[in-house]
Amino acid sequence: MNKSKNIHPKVSDHPLISSGPLSRLYKNLVKCNACPRIVDFRTRVAKEKRKQYQDWTYWGKPIPGYGDVSAKLLILGLAPAAHGGNRTGRVFTGDKSADFLIKCLHQLHITNQSNSDSLADGLIMHNAFMTPVLKCVPPFDKPTAAELKQCSDYFVDEMHILSNVKVVLALGKIGFDGYLRYIKQNFNIILKDYPFGHDEKYNLPNGKILWGCYHPSPRNVNTGRLNEIMMIDLLKKVKGYIV
Repeated sequence: MNKSKNIHPKVSDHPLISSGPLSRLYKNLVKCNACPRIVDFRTRVAKEKRKQYQDWTYWGKPIPGYGDVSAKLLILGLAPAAHGGNRTGRVFTGDKSADFLIKCLHQLHITNQSNSDSLADGLIMHNAFMTPVLKCVPPFDKPTAAELKQCSDYFVDEMHILSNVKVVLALGKIGFDGYLRYIKQNFNIILKDYPFGHDEKYNLPNGKILWGCYHPSPRNVNTGRLNEIMMIDLLKKVKGYIV
């Protein structure tokens, strides 16, 4: 297990920006400055930093997805964390949500290791890909409808490339609804017919399965709304559909 800190993450450090079918999309993504409120916030966080990360050069840009581009499982989050992905350059990396999620994924052998610390830590996703529906950290973790819509083109392009996905595990309601809105572009669905809930599973008209999961945020984990037993149980069910 490589716990290299990678305290100065660069665009060239991200393997899916450097090469592969997502390279062109992600090279354009990391240059995006389309949402002024979000750009101001992500940049300010990257300059002010958190005390324990003063040695880091924060990524401070939009965050590409990460994992196996041939994956059958898509793990869909809301947005990068201010001092997680916005610092490290990788989704679900370097924060408490990542600690919980990757530990659970590792127990099901969906990842090769139980930690997600930096772009240089050696993390490998097995038949899984993770990405946020919103590619930048929003203030107070609350994007506006306009910001979600503005960013949705990148998600649409990702989905066209990640053509092997069979199951979408949506971590939280915003990611869940974001995938439904993507489906709604081509299918006549009504969002309220697909209420979000933990371990709620829906067969969608595009042939995919959408599976709801409480977000592994510290608030949910610390209050017991989501615990390791619940997460492992859900992941076992999900894995049964992607073998």
